Amino acid sequence: MSTTIDTIKEQIENNDVLLYMKGNPRAPQCGFSSQAVQALMSCGERFAFVNILENPDIRAELPKYANWPTFPQLWVKGELVGGCDIIVEMASTGELQTLIKEAVGDEQE
Repeated sequence: MSTTIDTIKEQIENNDVLLYMKGNPRAPQCGFSSQAVQALMSCGERFAFVNILENPDIRAELPKYANWPTFPQLWVKGELVGGCDIIVEMASTGELQTLIKEAVGDEQE
């Protein structure tokens, strides 16, 4: 029987760009998730997401696993990038676009 932590690890390993958020990209359920989605969408690449409102176990366990207390959480290539403030800041400097394009580009080669 797999645990919630196993599920989280699998999701992070199997998706180069993964956003844990409240709601989904078309209908974010909080302002922070909405800002994170807009920043990610501006990169023009596809990304995976997990709606933590539909996954209460993940919502409870991920902050402990990640050592990051809040949502959204952006993971790229198995590394926690950060939450809304970091994502938006990186988008404003162009860092996010570079990071996302490199992560997705690796997969396409």
